Amino acid sequence: MFTDKLEGKWANWFITACAGSSFLLFGYDQGVMGGLLTGDAWVAQFPEINTNKGANGSASLQGTVVAIYEIGCLAGSLLAFAIGDYLGRRRMIMLGSLILIVGAALQTAAYGIPQLIVGRIVAGIGNGINTSTVPLWHSETTRAHNRGRAVATELAINTFGTMSSYWIDYGFSFVKNQSQFRAPLGFQMVFAIVTLVLIQWCPESPRWLLSRGKEAEAQAVLRQLSVEPPAYRDAVVDAEFKQIVEWINEEKAALVRDGKPISQFRACFTNGKDRYFHRLVLGMGSQFMQQLCGINAIAYYSAVIFEQSVGLARNTALLLAGGNGIVNHLASIPPIFIIDRIGRRKLMIWSVAGQAVCMALMAGGTSTTAYGPGIVATTGIFFFSFFFASGLLSVPWLYPTEIAPLPIRTCSAALGSASNWIWNFVVVEITPISLHSIGYKTYIYFAIFNALFIPLIYFFYPETRQLSLENVDLLFTGPKVLLHLPEELRVPEPLSDVETKGDGRSDFVHAEFK
Repeated sequence: MFTDKLEGKWANWFITACAGSSFLLFGYDQGVMGGLLTGDAWVAQFPEINTNKGANGSASLQGTVVAIYEIGCLAGSLLAFAIGDYLGRRRMIMLGSLILIVGAALQTAAYGIPQLIVGRIVAGIGNGINTSTVPLWHSETTRAHNRGRAVATELAINTFGTMSSYWIDYGFSFVKNQSQFRAPLGFQMVFAIVTLVLIQWCPESPRWLLSRGKEAEAQAVLRQLSVEPPAYRDAVVDAEFKQIVEWINEEKAALVRDGKPISQFRACFTNGKDRYFHRLVLGMGSQFMQQLCGINAIAYYSAVIFEQSVGLARNTALLLAGGNGIVNHLASIPPIFIIDRIGRRKLMIWSVAGQAVCMALMAGGTSTTAYGPGIVATTGIFFFSFFFASGLLSVPWLYPTEIAPLPIRTCSAALGSASNWIWNFVVVEITPISLHSIGYKTYIYFAIFNALFIPLIYFFYPETRQLSLENVDLLFTGPKVLLHLPEELRVPEPLSDVETKGDGRSDFVHAEFK
């Protein structure tokens, strides 16, 4: 509707704001349930899932009610895989946001467990669509030199959503009627509506437009997103357009086997010279690591952990959960500025190493309810959130869209998101049962997982820092997979082909895009 009204930095900022709004809702959904599970009004309405001391509610059913959202997200990711390339990035995000509004309304109006479960599944479908599509769309509308920053910004806003959910839960914990839980659940609709509104001003992915043969529209979007001075804009856009077309043609040729075209789905599970399956496994593996590190045991159940594992009063537990959300959000801000400088590998290794130590502290601190160990456990939770947000938060959402070539990029993003939601479901489903059954030992197996991820990242994950999406292909298309791309093998960025001699501004142009 208004997609051609904004240009340059404004267009780029609206894309980031829209992507951020969607991921703010994603973060909000991760945190909102944990603070509601022990509220008086919630327990009165849903006693079947009350697991407080002395209560006879089912820990298994509680885990299912919370975790069933992930099954909806998985379904949404698979739906994005099935129809994402047909509808395009913008329409998929609009569809996901509309479904989210329906799911949030069902949860807000729920008076029984069945309706609550249905509402969480429906909302999950919408979120699965958006989390599969938004990083893909954002990376395809962002240049290599700040693509990591853009997605890290997205995830920083995600942590702001999680933090907001904790404090909204805390604020409404003082309300003695059913607004205690209905209002926090209803806030989901606000963020979905904001996403719907913002995307009306955002353009479609130029790479998707080119893949559908819409060359004039793609070139117009590239010009709209350009931030160069007018004197250089046409030359830069033309160079970028030609480079993308060249790579798309090569990638389409790669979808031919024995003279016959093959489907994107089949291509995902074949290797050949382009190593599509290898890349898919790396993308899905990064999401696997993000979930098995234990973050959603903390994000979904931090208030429950503080109350039931550490032994604190409900009010104190909610306050600490809110404080933990603040730490998580603040720690997500530095990667915005360093992810394209330090790189993906170093941030992930730093993150999982710190998380392994923190989980060990939590295991030791919750093995007894004494005052001193309780402080150790609380410290472990806070530092775990710090280490996670400073590395493993953003990279797994960025990585699957970076390493996948255009013919399988939608598939890779969707299956990467599906991997996230499968393992997210496992963690969120088993955490209440595990805490109830084996207590502090729950954190031991998370510590072991994190320690094992260090060599996995070091030996198998290539660095994609400041590589164009087209240059990333060169990591995988040689005789062996390269962990780093040597300078001499890189295809120059589009600006290196633009001659701007004689007016003293060539340095500015190169600095803007190199």
